[in-house]
Amino acid sequence: MPFSTTIAGSLPKPAWLAEPERIFPSWRLEGTDLAEAQRDATRIAVSEQVRAGIDVVTDGEQNRKHFVHGFAERLAGVDSGRRQKRGIRGDRYEAVCPTVTGHVRRTAPIHVDEMRFARTLTHGPLKVTIPGPMTLVDTVVDETYGSRSDLAFAFARAIREEIAELVAVGVDVVQLDEPAFNVYFDEVAAWGIDALDTALNGAGCTTAVHVCYGYGIPANVQWKANLGERWDQYAHVLPLLAKSAVQQISIELAGSHVPPEVLALAGDKVVAVGVIDVASDRVETPDDVRATIELARRHLPDERIVCSTNCGMAPMAREIAYAKLRSLAEGALLASVGL
Repeated sequence: MPFSTTIAGSLPKPAWLAEPERIFPSWRLEGTDLAEAQRDATRIAVSEQVRAGIDVVTDGEQNRKHFVHGFAERLAGVDSGRRQKRGIRGDRYEAVCPTVTGHVRRTAPIHVDEMRFARTLTHGPLKVTIPGPMTLVDTVVDETYGSRSDLAFAFARAIREEIAELVAVGVDVVQLDEPAFNVYFDEVAAWGIDALDTALNGAGCTTAVHVCYGYGIPANVQWKANLGERWDQYAHVLPLLAKSAVQQISIELAGSHVPPEVLALAGDKVVAVGVIDVASDRVETPDDVRATIELARRHLPDERIVCSTNCGMAPMAREIAYAKLRSLAEGALLASVGL
C-alpha cells in the first residue's frame, strides 16, 4: 500500500475571505456573508487536498483567524476583548493574547459545525486540529489560575468535551497541536504529557499530537537559524511522547537540521513525518519528498510512517501551498513504488 498522506492542519485563506499570508488576519466580511465565505473557502481547501491526492484531509482551518485563538476565545473564562501583549514560546516572540478572567469551561460547541460541514465534502478520512493544553496556556494571559498546570488541565477537560462531539459528527482523526512541547521540556515531563492524555482520553478515534518548530514566519525562521547545525529538541520530547496514550506523532523533518535518527525514539507510535518545508517558498519536487521519506525509512518501519507537512501553511501563498500538496502526494507515491 502507498504511504498515507496528510497535512499538519492549516492552508492559506483566499484574499476575498481574509488578509492573505498572515497568521492572524482580519476577516474581509461579517455576519452571514462571512459564514458563507468560510464555507466556500472550506470547499476549496478540501477539494485542493483531494485533487492533489492527500488521503487524510482537514478543513484547512478556514473558519479560524489563528490556530490557538480560534479555539481559546470561544471558551467561557477566556476574554477575547481583553487582549494583552506577552512573550510566548519561551519569549521567542511577542503576541497579543486573550486573557483568562474566570474558570475555563466549554459551554457550547466550538468547531463542531465546521467539521460537520467539512464531513459533507469528502468520503475519505477527515482530521480536525485543536491546540493542545500546554500551547493554549502559553498563548493566553492568565489572571485566574496562577498555575500553568492547573490551567492546562482546565483546557484539557474542555478539549475532551469538544472531541466527543467532533467524533460524533464524523471526524476520524483528532490532532492536538503542541509547538510548546519543543520549548518547555521540564513542563512536558512534569504535566504536559498528563494534560495531553487527559484531553485525548476516550476519544473514540485516531489521536495525534503535532510538535514542530513553527510556521515559516520571520520570528521562527530567525529562532531556527540560531539553533545550530543539529536540532536536538525532539530527543527530549519523543521519549516522553512514546510513553503517552497518543497514537500518532507529527513532527518536522524536511529542510531542517532535525537528525533523522531521533525518529527511533518515538517508541511504537506512528510518526507523521514532515516531508514538506513550510518555511520555504521553494516547491519540493516529488523526488525531494521521496528522499526525505527514505531518510525516515532508515529509522522507522514503513507501516509506522505517514507523510505530512512540517507545519501549517496558513501564511503561505495559496498557489505555492497547493503545489506543495501535489508534490507531497506524488513523492509519497514514488516512495511506495518499490514496496
